[in-house]
Amino acid sequence: MTATARAGRADGRAGVPPWAAALRRAAPALGLFAAARLTGLLVLAAVAHGRGLSPRARLATAWDADWYVRIAAHGYGRTLFWPDGAVQSDLAFFPFYPGLIRTVTSVLPVTGGTAGLLVSWTAAAAAACGIYLVGERLYGRPVGTLLVLLWGLLPHSVVLTMAYTEPVMTALAAWSLWAVLTRRWLWAGSLALLAGLSRPNAVAVAAAVMAAAGCALWRGERRAWRPWAGALLAPLGWCGYVLWVGVRAGDPFGGYFAVQAGWTSRFDFGAGSLAFVKRLVLVPYDLGFPMAALITGVMALLFVLFVLDRPSLPLAVYSAVLVLIAVGGAGFFESKPRFLLPAFPLLIPPALALTKARPRAAVAVTVALAGLSFGYGAYLLTLATMAL
Repeated sequence: MTATARAGRADGRAGVPPWAAALRRAAPALGLFAAARLTGLLVLAAVAHGRGLSPRARLATAWDADWYVRIAAHGYGRTLFWPDGAVQSDLAFFPFYPGLIRTVTSVLPVTGGTAGLLVSWTAAAAAACGIYLVGERLYGRPVGTLLVLLWGLLPHSVVLTMAYTEPVMTALAAWSLWAVLTRRWLWAGSLALLAGLSRPNAVAVAAAVMAAAGCALWRGERRAWRPWAGALLAPLGWCGYVLWVGVRAGDPFGGYFAVQAGWTSRFDFGAGSLAFVKRLVLVPYDLGFPMAALITGVMALLFVLFVLDRPSLPLAVYSAVLVLIAVGGAGFFESKPRFLLPAFPLLIPPALALTKARPRAAVAVTVALAGLSFGYGAYLLTLATMAL
């Protein structure tokens, strides 16, 4: 019996509800995550004030956040036409996050931007808890704690405190994966369904649930209707929205992808990414572009290391789909690190390495990551001119 299982039994004998026991075990990780992101916010606020900018405005209304707030307030129907031929329709944005913003504004006397921040911050905390439980179940408490801390100290983790969808998707994905690992198939499928309504690359969650359910059925798991139900529920959110956009555009199976093409986003098996990297070598770009290439390359390398360690099937499938979409997709090269932000299993190899490192070395690496995360996050929202 693992240490986690023994702790769970002890908590059960003491009359502690399972959710309370899990939250208590996750408390150190959540505290470290909160400290990391709050420090990042303080650094951002100081830099923004020094440049005469509003930290709240940068967090709540920058780039895609403005689209989400507008959808929450007015529904779909906004399209921008640009001289270079780009056609940006708000149908490219999935509905779950704007729906949450609208719900908060109907209950609390806050603006859409503030509601978006409240949703994102709450979702980031929920995601941190789910990530911890996944790491704890598979590798133990130290790795679970470090997994959460590393996720909160990624160079682009400032996104976790913005009115963006990545915290929501990651929360739903982490808890869906935990449900798969604990054989809670209906929960896994239902959470994957909601994740599929949050972001385009959340199809990775459905793929993970379906792969794990298929494996369970192949092994002859008892009460086979539960894996079947989870597998059937998982893709409904993503497929439902894609089909809805397609019907609205007059092309049920191609309409959504035409909308994405209007944003210059398409899947070309990495040809566009490779061409852009070649241009980076020849033409000077803002710091964010070479950093995006570096971060994406490091995440791809971490995926290789992760797979070589023969990970759990649902985590492997989930990570593989996210990496494939990010690396194989063209358009908005600077946003690729953000697309990989939900790929928290890729941080398992460094988390394992830190548990085996000497304490002084582990602290030095953590401090260096924190400095990079806080400094780069402030740069992205106060100095960078490209979209995030």
